[in-house]
Amino acid sequence: MADIAGWLALAATCIAALMTASNLGARVTGWGFVVFTVGAGAWIVVGIATHQTQLLWSNIFLGLVDLFGIWRWLGRRARFGDAAEVEQERSRERPGENLFAASGLDGMPVKGRDGEVLAYAVDAMLACAGGGLSHLVIREGGVGGVGETLRRLPWAEVRVKDNALVSTLDAAALARLPVVESP
Repeated sequence: MADIAGWLALAATCIAALMTASNLGARVTGWGFVVFTVGAGAWIVVGIATHQTQLLWSNIFLGLVDLFGIWRWLGRRARFGDAAEVEQERSRERPGENLFAASGLDGMPVKGRDGEVLAYAVDAMLACAGGGLSHLVIREGGVGGVGETLRRLPWAEVRVKDNALVSTLDAAALARLPVVESP
């Protein structure tokens, strides 16, 4: 029994770690914590069966942390995301401009005027006093975070369309945008 529980614990822990580390949204992260809870339960079985009290107590604690993660990501954060989606949909039904949630910017593709993906959004910079959107921080190039260049894309050069940021710039103009320096 301890052997089967050990393999289940290993598989659940590895899968859950990938789910939470991938940062694919509140629901995937929340379900990652559900899988972590299954893993903690299996590790508890292993701890009891093999008389490893440290394994037992550490996974009881981790199971409680996992329950907090489930509440935070499948409960609270998912509710926030659902509310933002409702507001987006309502804006489409009302006269005036359509709205989008700024939380959805992270990873959104930035397309050039020819429709080609040039970069991806990282964050939005808002003016403290006026509250307006100043510019986006975008990432281009590199693989997996290595060799990426962060640039400032003025908000005036971007529009939101079909779950993408559409820019008036082409690849050459984007390459001339100011680089955001890391400290």
